[in-house]
Amino acid sequence: MNQLPEHVAIIMDGNGRWAAARGGARSDGHREGAEAVRRVVRAAREIGIPYLTLYAFSAQNWERPATEVAELMRLLVRFVLQERAELNARGIRLTTIGDETRLPGFVRGPLTALVEATRANRGMTLCLALSYGGRESIVRAVQRLARAAVDGRVQPEAIAESHVAQALDTRALPPPDLVIRTSGEQRLSNFLLWEAAYAELYFTDVMWPDFGRQHLEAALAAYARRERRFGGVAESVA
Repeated sequence: MNQLPEHVAIIMDGNGRWAAARGGARSDGHREGAEAVRRVVRAAREIGIPYLTLYAFSAQNWERPATEVAELMRLLVRFVLQERAELNARGIRLTTIGDETRLPGFVRGPLTALVEATRANRGMTLCLALSYGGRESIVRAVQRLARAAVDGRVQPEAIAESHVAQALDTRALPPPDLVIRTSGEQRLSNFLLWEAAYAELYFTDVMWPDFGRQHLEAALAAYARRERRFGGVAESVA
């Protein structure tokens, strides 16, 4: 635990399969998944992780049945309203990435209020990826850069990686050092595609509703054992 990542990102997967294995509805899995969010956020703050990003709702999740989407939106609002006191008590700042314009108004209002209410907190940054997609984020970045080029604020041949990074939704966050995915699936599913270029990937068979501090610590221990070279050799990185 003496080599903690600065930024941990988690693909929270397996709510539906967790519920199906117990003969329940998908909504049961999502409710238990919300409890796992509370556990993991609390654990990450206590461990000392500076940045935690959770893949809460993808751009593709809008294609799910309307009843399931509505349940997820209700759970999001409940989290926003219920966790305000704890986030402030623990010094956690809330931010979001993604296309928030697609979120219903009854979600955007409380969400914006909580972002503002926790803005001054410096203990940890919790980022919720909502209506988010990595490809969609890159497209928005390209559009911003194209407008800048048309306006004469940047020359196309002068555009560098740093310009793209500053045009992405995640421009206020450091790149993720560790990406965790639960439920046994081993893919990024359109999550932080640009930002995770050199992230360490950790996959676990544990379903998200069962994920807790011990599983987070196991992922952090695995991360600490890895040698990050960023395309070079150990000596050059050192």
